[in-house]
Amino acid sequence: MSNSSSITEFLLLAFADTKQLQLLHFWLFLGIYLAALLGNGLIITTVACDHRLHTPMYFFLLNLSLLDLGSISTTVPQSMANSLWDSRAISYSGCTAQVFFFTFLFVAEYCVLTIMAYDRYVAICKPLHYGTLLGSRACVHMAAAAWGSGFLYAVLHTANTFSLPLCQGNAVDQFFCEIPQILKLSCSDAYLREVGLLVLSACLAFGCFVFILFSYVQIFRAVLRIPSEQGCHRALSTCLPHLAVVSLFISTATFAYLKPPSISSPVLDLVVAVLYSVVPPAVNPLLYSMRNQELKDALRKMMNGCFSERIFPVFFCKAFIM
Repeated sequence: MSNSSSITEFLLLAFADTKQLQLLHFWLFLGIYLAALLGNGLIITTVACDHRLHTPMYFFLLNLSLLDLGSISTTVPQSMANSLWDSRAISYSGCTAQVFFFTFLFVAEYCVLTIMAYDRYVAICKPLHYGTLLGSRACVHMAAAAWGSGFLYAVLHTANTFSLPLCQGNAVDQFFCEIPQILKLSCSDAYLREVGLLVLSACLAFGCFVFILFSYVQIFRAVLRIPSEQGCHRALSTCLPHLAVVSLFISTATFAYLKPPSISSPVLDLVVAVLYSVVPPAVNPLLYSMRNQELKDALRKMMNGCFSERIFPVFFCKAFIM
């Protein structure tokens, strides 16, 4: 048996046994990764450059895109490199860094999603108080609180996870270093301490989810009272994508971290991990752009500017905003 002091590297889960399937996995993840980089990069650039989008909603959307870029860059490139070079190894320090940054960005993203629900609630249900409750200083403070919460959670969970003695080998049954999979390698009852922290975190996350649901119940009640069909459509166009993102994000992550061991299997764990760690960063830009006319107009304006100045090919932008 090994222990944590003698482990110098971990072995991640391989997507396939044959070189052809490994290359297929590499190209598939490369396509998803490039789509996430392009989509989130366009949102960040558009929001930063267009003064009409300098509002609380788009400020938080910019933060969400930054977090999405960070989270997918924490997990996918390592998996792609392993498939390309026919390897499963990740160093002990690399695994520690992966757990820290993924937890940091994951928690911060959930906090930002909760803040975005509050932003939509105030904008639709209390429009006269919007400027007071969501002024520029308040927005910066809320965003800083989200990033700070993610950092504190990451320090706590990373330190606690890697302080456990590991004697069940060094094979992690996941394509990245995921806390539940590392806990399976522990040979001490001390792992229950981290499980307790995960349960506490889940309770706090559930509280945020209840707040999000309450916000949307109030939003939909208010939307149904809007006499203008255009106003109703505008309100729904900014709320429905956010609700879809939150639903996918919460359901898959909760299942991954709190599912009973009796229903755990490598294939199921892999699918769920892809759904909560890889899919959201890639599809979030599409969800937020397809039904948001303001963002689509701003992207189109930026696209035309890029085309006229020949900065980069216009078809990259067109594929995103159509």
